[in-house]
Amino acid sequence: GCTPGRFSSNVRGGRCEACQGDGVIKVEMHFLPDIYVPCDQCKGKRYNRETLEIKYKGKTIHEVLDMTIEEAREFFDAVPALARKLQTLMDVGLTYIRLGQSATTLSGGEAQRVKLARELSKRGTGQTLYILDEPTTGLHFADIQQLLDVLHQLRDQGNTIVVIEHNLDVIKTADWIVDLGPEGGSGGGEILVSGTPETVAECEASHTARFLKPLL
Repeated sequence: GCTPGRFSSNVRGGRCEACQGDGVIKVEMHFLPDIYVPCDQCKGKRYNRETLEIKYKGKTIHEVLDMTIEEAREFFDAVPALARKLQTLMDVGLTYIRLGQSATTLSGGEAQRVKLARELSKRGTGQTLYILDEPTTGLHFADIQQLLDVLHQLRDQGNTIVVIEHNLDVIKTADWIVDLGPEGGSGGGEILVSGTPETVAECEASHTARFLKPLL
């Protein structure tokens, strides 16, 4: 049998040693940024030939890691522990990222949502404070609604969520808003108004209020 280590790109055994499981080789460029080229030994597949001969439901480890979250959710439907974690990633709108995608290639908003999905998959205490910085960055409006559903789910469990956000779809659903301004940078920093969305919408000094009011 095989140990889990054979399918890890972080330890010796199953990975390609030429690229140490990265799938790419770094080429140092003097006076220019380094470039990365596909490993000529594994052809970017990250594992050695023996490991790539092992298949699960007709798929190699490389093919599994190349699946999107949505594809993997269907593929592992019969494995409840995996399916549940993959479903939480889908719930926060990350259907399109790949299982083997490097964390360094994720945007700030995507990385936050991965952490959020991890929290969702745990048994919550209902006593956690979450702080999110613009989690809607790069999201389609349908994915924003998915994210809001997740945030409301965490709130309904008794948790507290602080969100730094400019997206009006998020702002209008908040229980309580603290609006800073009146401008950005050195022209801001003052609390103009705090309260429910309806209260904030009536503040004449707030730029947010002007755009928020028609949505309520």
